[in-house]
Amino acid sequence: MTATTATTTATALSAHSLYRFFRAGDEETFALQGVSFDAAPGEIVAVTGPSGSGKTTLLNCLAGLDEPDGGTVHVAGERLSHRGERERSSIRARHIGVLFQSNNLLEHLTVRDNIALVQRLAPGPAPVPPKELLDRVGIGERAGALPNQLSGGEAARAGLAVALANTPAVLLADEPTGEVDGETERRLLTLLRERAAAGTAVVVVTHSRAVAAVADRVLRMRDGRWV
Repeated sequence: MTATTATTTATALSAHSLYRFFRAGDEETFALQGVSFDAAPGEIVAVTGPSGSGKTTLLNCLAGLDEPDGGTVHVAGERLSHRGERERSSIRARHIGVLFQSNNLLEHLTVRDNIALVQRLAPGPAPVPPKELLDRVGIGERAGALPNQLSGGEAARAGLAVALANTPAVLLADEPTGEVDGETERRLLTLLRERAAAGTAVVVVTHSRAVAAVADRVLRMRDGRWV
């Protein structure tokens, strides 16, 4: 089944007929079975479904963190899949921001230095200063803190700042509000909408009804396929 955008707007992210399987002894388990979809600039797409349905595997393939066994992924017009890890990492650094539920901060670096490290990995125009990014997510005063000195809500916002460090064309988020309180969830959702309004395609894997409610489209997976 294919889940495409309802308009002809150029796509920021395109997945075509993705397959992914895992072997355990003589048995094969298909995590993805022919999944296709596009995400347009400025669109928020929520991917829902029960645990084990293939949502996180899909996100990892979209981010180039895992390779599909079949099918292709294109980001900002560049083919991401079926390339070497160095090439995938370069494309990811230029075009993709990734936000994990367990955050994406290196524990031995301050929040400011986590952002600066990501920005050094991607060539391009002068990036937004780390302090300005942290002010946007509401924790500018915590720029010098280490990750283990942050509250859960602060860590979630710091992780979002890292994901947005290079003004990505695509933001991929895995349960970004799964471990935060209601107020922090509302703030994160506002920030995601603001980022989409600025032209980023946002794809969020979630179980949250609040996240699904702010999405432009909600796609549901079961057994590695769209429902």
